[in-house]
This record gives sequence, C-alpha cells and structure tokens, in this order.
Amino acid sequence: MKEIVHKKLNQLQATAICGNDISSSCLYVSALTILYAGQYAWISLLIVAVVLFLFRKIYGEVVGAIPLNGGAYNVLLNTSTKRLASVAATLTVLSYMATAVISASEGMHYLHGIFEGLNITIATVVILIIFTCLAILGIGESAFVAVIIFVTHITTLTLLVLASVWFLLYNGLETFHVNWQTPLATGSIKTALFLGFSAAMLGISGFESSANFVEEQEQGIFPKTLRNMWAIVSFFNPVIAILLISVIPLTEVGENKESLLAHLGETTGGSWLAWLISIDAVLVLCGAVLTSFVGVSGLLNRMTLDRILPNYFLKQNKRGSHYRIVISFLILCISVLFATKGHLESLAGVYTFSFLAVMALFGIGNLLLKFKRRKLPRPERARGIAVVTAVIFVIAAFIGNMELNINSFYTFLKYMIPSLLFIGIMLNRVILIKLLIEALEYFYQPLRRMVILSNRYLQNLSLKINSQEFVFFTKGDDIAILNKVLQYVENNETTKKLKIVHVKKDEESNNALKKDLEVLDRAYDDIDIEYLEIKGEFGPEMIDELSKKWNIPKNFMFIASPGNKFSYRVSDLGGVRLIM
Repeated sequence: MKEIVHKKLNQLQATAICGNDISSSCLYVSALTILYAGQYAWISLLIVAVVLFLFRKIYGEVVGAIPLNGGAYNVLLNTSTKRLASVAATLTVLSYMATAVISASEGMHYLHGIFEGLNITIATVVILIIFTCLAILGIGESAFVAVIIFVTHITTLTLLVLASVWFLLYNGLETFHVNWQTPLATGSIKTALFLGFSAAMLGISGFESSANFVEEQEQGIFPKTLRNMWAIVSFFNPVIAILLISVIPLTEVGENKESLLAHLGETTGGSWLAWLISIDAVLVLCGAVLTSFVGVSGLLNRMTLDRILPNYFLKQNKRGSHYRIVISFLILCISVLFATKGHLESLAGVYTFSFLAVMALFGIGNLLLKFKRRKLPRPERARGIAVVTAVIFVIAAFIGNMELNINSFYTFLKYMIPSLLFIGIMLNRVILIKLLIEALEYFYQPLRRMVILSNRYLQNLSLKINSQEFVFFTKGDDIAILNKVLQYVENNETTKKLKIVHVKKDEESNNALKKDLEVLDRAYDDIDIEYLEIKGEFGPEMIDELSKKWNIPKNFMFIASPGNKFSYRVSDLGGVRLIM
C-alpha cells in the first residue's frame, strides 16, 4: 500500500491551529474574571499566566520524551495503564466536543449581532460542516485558514490595546480610580482572587491541543508553540483586564459581558473598531472549532491504533486525513447541539471540568514519567515541586468552579459517565463477548442451530482479537524485568502471543536468558512466549523489516526505556511503545 506523506507544520502554522483556541479566550475571560474579582481581575489573570508557565515545562518534558500524538492520553499510556489513559482521552474528547459546539454557536451569536436575520442554530451546523470539510482536506489546508484567522485576531487585539491606551492618554484615569474604590461583590480580596483565578483558568483552554498533533509538526516546533501561546495569554489577558477597569465602569461590565471587548472598542475607537472586533470574534471562534477537529483527529487515531476504538476509524483519504473520525465527531457535535436545543449553558460545565481534569492528569503523567521512565532522554525537565504546584493550582481551579456553579459540575458528570461506560465496554469487549456466548448458550438452548452459529462467530471474533501478536525487544534483561513485561501484557493487552526478541551483534551466550524465559513460560500459561535471537543492529530499519515480515504493527512492539547512549529518539522508531 502506498504510504501517505504530508508536509509538516512550521511554527506559525502549528501556533495558529492551537493559538486560535487559547487566544479566543480574550473575548470572554476578562469579563468573566472581572465579574468575580472586580478591579483585581488582572492579578488573577497574572496568576494564571504563572501556572501556564509551569505547564510549559511540564508539557515540554513529556512531549520531548515521547513525541507522539495523544497529549495526556499518550503520557499515561506510556507510564500507567490503558484504563487511566482512556479516562484522560475521554475527558479530552469531551473538552473538544464542548469547545467545538460552544465556539461555533458563540461565533454565530456575534454574527447575529451584525446580521439580525441569521438563524443561529442552522448557521452553527453550517460552520461545523464547513470545518469538517476543511479537516478532511488535510492538515495543510487547515493550517492555511488557521494562520489567516490567527494573524487577523492578534492584529485586532493589538489595535484594541493601542486604541485603549490612546484613549487613556487623552481622558485620564478617573474611571480607574472610581473602579479601584468600588467594594468587592465577593467579599474579601482573597475570595475575589480565588474565584477570579478559577474563572480565569478557562482562558488557557487550547494549551493542551498542540500535544495532540505533535507528529504533524516539524522537529523542534512543539516547545515554541507552548512559548507562543503562553506569551499571548500572559500579555493580552491581564492588559485587556487593566484597560477594561480603566475605561469601563464596573457597573457596565455585567450589562455587556457577552460582548465586552466590542463595547470597549466602541468606547475607545468608535463603531468601526467595535464592528472589527465582532467580525474578529466570529473568525477566531470558528478557528477554535478547527482546533477541536484537528486535535480530536490526532487523538482518536492514536486510540484506534492502540485498539481502544474499532479499526473502522483508521481509514484515510488521499490527503492523509482520517475522514471517518472527523465525520463521526461532526455527528457527535450536531447531536449535542440539537439535544440541548441550542441552549449551551449546560455544555459550559462539560468544557470547564473536562479541560481542568485533562490538565491535572497531564501533570500527574509528568510525575509518573519522572518516577517510571527516569532514564528516558528528554530535552528539558520540569522540577518535581513545580509540577506538584501546577497540579495543585489546577485542582484549586476545579474546586473553585464547583463553588461558582455546582449545577455545571452535575452536567459534566451526565456526559462523563456514559462516555466512560462506552470506553469501558471497548476495553473489556473480549470479556463481554465471552459473557454473551455464555448467555446465548443458557437462554437459547431450544434454538440450537442459531446458538451454534452465533457461538462460532463470536468465538472466531474472540480468537481473532487474541491472535494479534506482540513483540518485546530485550537487551538481555534479567528475570525481574521480563516478569514485569509479561505482567504489563497480561494486564493491558488482549493477546495470547508474545515474541521476545534479542538483537545481538556477536556470538554471545544467552543461556541464562533462555532458562529465565522457560520459567516465565510455565508461570504464564495464558501467554504463548516465543524467544528469537536476531543478529544485527537494533534501530528503525530493523523494526520496519520485522514489522513487515511478521505483519505486526509497530505500536504492538514494546521496548524498555532507552538510556542516553541510545542512538535514536523514540519518535524515530515509528510508534514503538515504552512499557518499562
């Protein structure tokens, strides 16, 4: 089969795809933070910038060590179990789903303010379909559109900041002084800062997206996307908050919270600037929809390769796009849109808590990487205390948002629980097939012929799943390490066959290794262990050769964590998984 190759994304393209999501927060997070923290909103936003700075190192270390698509799912898959990794993946998909639907709908609300005859629900569906088609065309076309939206948005925000500064130079800081003396609606300064911080954490949604399509980026681009997103949020969000409390009376914030930046633009620059901000809002919110489609495509493809989702989703078109994943995601988004009847307040809770949970799980994944894969080379390292601090801040934001709106948390659970049940079914489908076989035999004994045929089909299906061979490349490890390998395979994979391959360069004796494997073969009755010795040099070429020769996908091949002397990066091995 002809291999599909597409061009990698450069710094601007990669930043634009994920940056549209995170930079769109400027449209709402300042107003939201001011409602809870009042004149101290800019401090809450600066605290968020500090937390995001900590996550730059956290993400940089994890993805630098394991540069594969999947984000939190990827790191947890390589450091813990499939079940925990699947929880992270489920949360990420829910976050993308809520982001896509809310962003498309909010963008059409802005457009409705310009064209009052617009049907918002129909327009939202049209936007979702347009960006589905764009995602199907491929990452290159998606990046081109994302760059246009991103540059337009940053230019518009810069114009707004300059117009507001110019306005203050001519009109003074009287409004700022009045606002600064206004009593806080939330009581003490500590409470205001905490609630403001909790609300402001929603302004960094999209930061996790770059890790979900890292394989589509050029070498060394990923950490630059993190830096760029951090710089955008750290500058614009606090600065816009300060400008708002310097220009707009706090009493007007609540009245104009849906389009506060447009109101600021009209006050400082006139109706033309307000109109420009509204158009920009439509574009950048649509850009956030594109971020969701690109991110979910990379994540679900990785989950399918790891056999959590059906192989049906692996199909690609000529442009290398996983169109079945994209279309399925479109159907999910439209279903949710009509199920909520266009009233998306309930979806805000799904977006809020799933995003914060993903950030916390990524931090936990970083700690597991330090503990379990300490020998794995990585370009940068986050200090343990910094990781713990970042996770604590995210948990605090999670609790704070529960206090702000407990009903949103209950809505989040209503979406989360069925999603986890579906993933649980996929992870345990062999057990469920066996239970179904037993149920058929028990309840349908009179229909003997039907039972026999069904039994045969399900048995064959079960055998097909279990017949998938896996490979572990050993360096001549001792019995303790090999035992951990077999425990991992037994607990995480549905297979009956494991090849243990030792690649050697000369005629070295492996009698001790062979004896150890004989002991383990007797200990693990359910796994058929086959030991092979191959002369040569372990590397990408050998992995490619063995993968084709044995017809075993590379993501079903395992290695222990390589040391600093290893000649290749993990990403060079084509998806080989680390399990030690």
